[in-house]
Amino acid sequence: MLDNPLRRWIQGLRGKKGQPPVLVKELGERDRRRVLRHLLALDSNDRLLRFGSMIPDAQIAAYVAKIDFSRDIVFGVLNNVFQLVGMGHLAFASADGRRSTTKEQVAEFGVSVSKSARGQGVGTRLFQRAAIHCRNSDVDTLYMQCLTSNQTMMHIARKAGMRIKREYGEADAHLELPPPSPGSVMAEALEEQFAAIDYTVKANTRAALKYLTPWKRPR
Repeated sequence: MLDNPLRRWIQGLRGKKGQPPVLVKELGERDRRRVLRHLLALDSNDRLLRFGSMIPDAQIAAYVAKIDFSRDIVFGVLNNVFQLVGMGHLAFASADGRRSTTKEQVAEFGVSVSKSARGQGVGTRLFQRAAIHCRNSDVDTLYMQCLTSNQTMMHIARKAGMRIKREYGEADAHLELPPPSPGSVMAEALEEQFAAIDYTVKANTRAALKYLTPWKRPR
């Protein structure tokens, strides 16, 4: 998967046939409300696949409120009307003597994709971005936990070459990552630059449309 990250990034930039490329941007504090809206829009089945249980709105709000953007990394994909349609949360934790790594930290990844963006490769691109960020941060083990019924994530995990262990209806998968390279660093830098430009254009377009749209007084 990551033997030639720069070439893979260029290939991913082309997007699927007839669809625009999927650009993944690192999100920050200003996007917290956007993250909340995205997760609250998930139906009960999607919440089950994302969190492992059908959690209510209050728990989702508490989860979003606790995201530390200075410590964890949150990636997002926005559609043409500046709505978040894909989100990946990359959290770092102590390796605690895990045999899979000699590094001090490992990473855990969770992802959600809106129904409107399914089948466009959003989940795959979010995972690829998370993996290459780990690689460039000298983290060589990436974990992903999901229900075995989540066939989309199971497919992404297998495609990435993750080792999958199933237990009690859940799958615990981990991917061993190679060290950083000039190509991996360049790929991530280019991805963020392109995504930042796309983010700015969509934000300015949305602001302009709101300004130009006549305000209607409620009757």
